[in-house]
Amino acid sequence: MLINNNKIGYRPTWAQIDLNNLEHNFLEIKKRLAPGTKILVTVKADAYGHGLIPVSKRLVACKVDFLGVASIDEGITLRKAGIKVPILILGLILKDDILPLFEYNLSTSVCDVGLSRALNKKAALKRKKLNVHIKVDTGMGRIGVSHYDAHKLVKNIHNLKHLRIEGLFTHFAFADLNREFTFHQIDLFNKLIRKLSKDNINIPLVHAANSIGLLDYKYSHFNMVRPGLIIYGLHPKEELKINLKPVLSLKTKVIFVKKVPAGSGISYGHDYITSRATKIATLPIGYGDGYPRNLSNKAPVLIRGKRFKICGRICMDQIMVDVGNAPVKVGDEVVLIGSQGKNKITVEELAELSNTIPYEIVCGLGSRIPRI
Repeated sequence: MLINNNKIGYRPTWAQIDLNNLEHNFLEIKKRLAPGTKILVTVKADAYGHGLIPVSKRLVACKVDFLGVASIDEGITLRKAGIKVPILILGLILKDDILPLFEYNLSTSVCDVGLSRALNKKAALKRKKLNVHIKVDTGMGRIGVSHYDAHKLVKNIHNLKHLRIEGLFTHFAFADLNREFTFHQIDLFNKLIRKLSKDNINIPLVHAANSIGLLDYKYSHFNMVRPGLIIYGLHPKEELKINLKPVLSLKTKVIFVKKVPAGSGISYGHDYITSRATKIATLPIGYGDGYPRNLSNKAPVLIRGKRFKICGRICMDQIMVDVGNAPVKVGDEVVLIGSQGKNKITVEELAELSNTIPYEIVCGLGSRIPRI
């Protein structure tokens, strides 16, 4: 099978990644920022399932300031791909895993004295300074030094000669649902910044705004923002006014069509029984590819520009669709996410049907699906 002259193998299922749409979204984000505000784009989890290296390279071409990853391994992958922009590890590392930070020039997050001292000791041996970002917990309850103890920790790290506090950051717990609590988090963070300023500790980069913070909480921008979901054209909340274009489309092809009589059971457990004589189309994609099994008997697909519904339980490698009497044939292109004709299926729609969030839909798409 050939897609855009690139061989992807012999299973006709793929994800199309529109890097022009990615660039469009980046520029839309930039329009909403004050001059000089830096942008760290979150590219962890294979760029939310969109392809870590191609996405990151396009962002570098767009003049992104930072890339955010979850682990040292993701940072190394980017460096080996020739990417030279600053990279921040947003998660924590273990003391035994410090050396690659120097070898690959990675900034890392810290939120306790123990790891900070270990980093400082290794930096002293290397005769280098290591950039760190101090994570402050203002209400997320995940990693991060408690805001009660943050002032003391920052002062302690500030005194470590071989560490440079490059950034200070926090993360919102539920900015999409609770404005009062989010403003409380911003206020706590601001109080810490003012307190540090009185001690003549002025940290170069201060960041808090994730996608929804960037769009809905202007006072959370500080001097760097961290868009994730919106860079990929996905909406963290309905009714947010920004012109986004979806970056990912998920496609496959019909591999089998058969006529079945009324009363036929389809797939495991016969959850779906045909109410009439009909045709069943089989698609080569399933939960083994990360397509959620709980979309069985719920999710739509597009074939020949029309919407049809998945019928029966989604299998590991295959999905069945009741196409009625439509002239569907083997080889027809099927859209599971994206547009075909006048119809479209969004990640947000599938997330709602699956009772989850858009992040999980795109991040869950497995490596068996080539990204084109």
